[in-house]
Amino acid sequence: MKRLIQLQPHPFRLLLHLEWILLGITFVFQFHSIFDPHPRHHHPISSEHLLLLFLSITSFGIMGLRLPMVNQFSKLIYIGLGFGLILLASIRLSFLPPLLLILVIRSCLIFKLTGRLIVSSLVSVFFLFGLQQIPERHSPHQPPPYQSLHRHLEQPQTEEQLRAFFWILKLNTTLLFGLVLLFVLLLVNALLAERQSREKLAIAHQQLHQYALRIEDQATLQERNRIAREIHDALGHSLTAQSIQLENALVFLPSNIDKTRTFLQEARQLNANALREVRQSVATLRSNPIQGQSLESALKLLFANFQHHTGIIPDYKLNLTQPLSTEISTTIYRIIQEALTNISKHGDATQVKIDLQLVINELHLRIEDNGKGFNPNQNTTGFGLQGMRERTLMLGGKFHVVSAPGSGCLITAVFALLRLA
Repeated sequence: MKRLIQLQPHPFRLLLHLEWILLGITFVFQFHSIFDPHPRHHHPISSEHLLLLFLSITSFGIMGLRLPMVNQFSKLIYIGLGFGLILLASIRLSFLPPLLLILVIRSCLIFKLTGRLIVSSLVSVFFLFGLQQIPERHSPHQPPPYQSLHRHLEQPQTEEQLRAFFWILKLNTTLLFGLVLLFVLLLVNALLAERQSREKLAIAHQQLHQYALRIEDQATLQERNRIAREIHDALGHSLTAQSIQLENALVFLPSNIDKTRTFLQEARQLNANALREVRQSVATLRSNPIQGQSLESALKLLFANFQHHTGIIPDYKLNLTQPLSTEISTTIYRIIQEALTNISKHGDATQVKIDLQLVINELHLRIEDNGKGFNPNQNTTGFGLQGMRERTLMLGGKFHVVSAPGSGCLITAVFALLRLA
């Protein structure tokens, strides 16, 4: 039962203000009819009827603060109650077009297209019925309804001519109400369509955000797998070899000092290599490598570390005429970092060129080395190329690798910045 009568606040403040304006017009029009010096009713309005009139219009206005949005039966009761209050407010007085327009606005908010058209048709019937109730003849106790017309017409008019004029006035009033009704329908439908578009856009944005989170989780998992493999392949191999060298040193320690010294020196070198691998893996695990600094500063620090560990001086050109988002900056940094890691481990290169250029609305990245190269169809660098490609595609970019044994390697990536805005 609670769900049956559940009401929700009015969803459009603009339309609610429009309803209040129409209610104000109704009050002014009705009280003008009550205190008209030439009323159309035969008897004066009693205080009880004035109270009923006031309560009916006020109750009709208060109904607009809450609308039924759940149950179809409650919507029908709501609209029926609205028609009933309009009838109470129009007893022995002029019909109330503003209240009918308010009822149409509310029907558009609670019904779909079919329900809106039905309510609009009923409102039109009510309006025509009320228009027909306006008297064309006056009683002996009333001044002629056309008395004011006689004052403004240059020539005396017959009863038939005045009746014809009155029917033309009714026709014009009907056409005007129909145009206003059509305008109200179009206005409310436009507002509803705009609101639905915003809701769909919000849902799409939420879905895109969730998809981005899933992609980020997937990329994080792949990154962990790659680092795990590197630790297993590089660090594990170094520690295993170091253990063998230490065992050999223990074997030859009593009899051959020179061999023992050689084994210990190799073990120390293996230990240095393992420590370097650990440091590189820890640096890769950082969630945001460019936090607190620009992409240019982070890349220059990365190039300095690469030069310190490999002795290769990178030849780089960075041309960024506008700041980039954190997402694209992190992706660019990771791609260059992975490429330099592969070059230092597998490339045997002596020259490295990095070119990062912002051309109109595209970001172009080019990484080239003169190393030993490889067959792109045989991924000899583990998860490196796969990770770079996935990072690029995740942002809608284009990734390409050109390499051959003995011919070095060329990596290019292009990002459309308009897609990332």
